[in-house]
Amino acid sequence: MSPTPSPDRRSARSRPDRRRTGRGSQARHNRPRQERGASAVGRRFEVEVGPVAHGGHFVARAESRVIFVRHALPGERVIVEITEGTDGDRFWRGDAVEVLEASPDRVTPPCRYAGPGLCGGCDFQHVALPAQRALKAAVVAEQLRRLAGLDVAVEVEAVPGDVDGLRWRTRQRYVPLPDGGRGMRKHRSHEVVEVDECLLEAPGGPSYEVRGHTFQVAAGGFWQVHPGAPEALVGAVLEALAPQPGESVLDLYAGVGLFTRFLADAVGPDGRVASVEGDPAASRLAAVNCPEVTVRPGDVGEVLAGGPAGLGSEWDTVDLVVLDPPRVGAKRAVVEQVVARAPRAVAYVACDPAALARDVAIFAEHGYRLVSLRAFDLFPMTHHVECVCLLTRK
Repeated sequence: MSPTPSPDRRSARSRPDRRRTGRGSQARHNRPRQERGASAVGRRFEVEVGPVAHGGHFVARAESRVIFVRHALPGERVIVEITEGTDGDRFWRGDAVEVLEASPDRVTPPCRYAGPGLCGGCDFQHVALPAQRALKAAVVAEQLRRLAGLDVAVEVEAVPGDVDGLRWRTRQRYVPLPDGGRGMRKHRSHEVVEVDECLLEAPGGPSYEVRGHTFQVAAGGFWQVHPGAPEALVGAVLEALAPQPGESVLDLYAGVGLFTRFLADAVGPDGRVASVEGDPAASRLAAVNCPEVTVRPGDVGEVLAGGPAGLGSEWDTVDLVVLDPPRVGAKRAVVEQVVARAPRAVAYVACDPAALARDVAIFAEHGYRLVSLRAFDLFPMTHHVECVCLLTRK
């Protein structure tokens, strides 16, 4: 059986709020679509909804064609209205505009702007919070199975202190409107829905303080938007790697040094840590936040490959590596540079399950196996999930 096509295969999106070209992320640009037959937009079908798909959609079928449906749940019977597609396309996109038989996991969205044709920021407001996490776990497991050939039990963990999945976003962007109001864009559209508030927006701004360390971050620079994310991720990485005094560590796509700081503390003065980051401003701040480490600004692949910005021969072998790439993943060139240094363990922090699975498969080609995986619900009400994986040599 051929795999169900992924609705996001042709897009390379940056992770939420990580819109920095230096990290290899790419802004999304919708290419003009070449029409392949009559438009299906506006057509309606009664369908039975199947499993969740990567990207916050659910799989349904009509007229022998896959439809990726938003605002639905597995097992429901709904009326779906096509929002994208032509008669010549392999799949269509659509919204569940009427629910005929509802799932027990369906709830009333807390936000009045969530729903078909409204704000596109949230995928799962209509889903009970435990079920949201089960859906995300299913996506991570399915991507690892399909792309890496691994059967992994996945559980998505709530971040401590997150009760209802709301008011967690410490930085929020609105679209300014001519009348002084503000809005949010519709899904896959430049159209704007006027809103008076976003229920995900947290009061106040992000804290730059983690485990007693204060981090300097540039205005508009990347920092995790969930207030519980830095603590959760640092704890998971340190637990996975168990760094020892005197060890050597590479922190790749290191940002302003969140992991670098605690890795340097763990290996102590007899160890050594190198931070590699593509964004010059973030790299400069990493040197401020972690003054005792080796900091190299530049494209991660190019720095690892050597040249004027390279790390030097003393980094040809290392004990540990942290990989925290943008949404597109580390990809083969970087993975092969990592395994060439023969680390005893690699911690991979991933915001995209498909990219993670592809990179895990490349690691497997070189004798590294996936030992453990933790997944965190850092983006409630959306389809996004963050994973921390441990890979070790067989």
